Amino acid sequence: MKETQRSRRRGSHSRLLLVLIALIGAPALEAAAQEQAWVRGEIRLNLRSGPGTQYRILGGVATGDGLTVLARGDGWTQVRMADGTDGWIPEGYLKPEPPPTVRLQQLESEVATLRNQLESVTAESATLKTTNASLSENDSVQREEIDRLILDNTKLRAGARYPELIAGASILAAGMILGAMLHRSSSNRRPSSRIRL
Repeated sequence: MKETQRSRRRGSHSRLLLVLIALIGAPALEAAAQEQAWVRGEIRLNLRSGPGTQYRILGGVATGDGLTVLARGDGWTQVRMADGTDGWIPEGYLKPEPPPTVRLQQLESEVATLRNQLESVTAESATLKTTNASLSENDSVQREEIDRLILDNTKLRAGARYPELIAGASILAAGMILGAMLHRSSSNRRPSSRIRL
């Protein structure tokens, strides 16, 4: 049973590695305007100043060195090294994808970058959750305060009209009392014989 679990883990790791290689390798091939190639096998090649063994040696390239292919000739390939040195190497020692050691380094670098991004996003998510909880709590407190202010405002508006109503009722009552008094005083008077003009 342990052997089955180990083989499943290896299978899932292999699939993950293939997916990561596909994700990393595809954009790199599309982005390159010139052909990119790597030295294949466990070898070291002489970088020469021209396409032939009679040309002087400028340096060497080894397995895993990334080169830019500039031209292809009869049995020779003109390449540019990462430091900018141009030279020629024998044809047939390059392949379009990096060797496993380089791919592993690229994948490890990519995984480290993704882990850093994940940690950053996780920290930011926790901060946002805390901020959201704080704002939600503050929002409910503010809603309660707004409801209280609306109620107070309604009471104040009703209270502001109350004195007007009392003043109006007082004036009306005073007018009625005055009218009644005037009516009574006029009915108690005798009619005068005098003619008024």
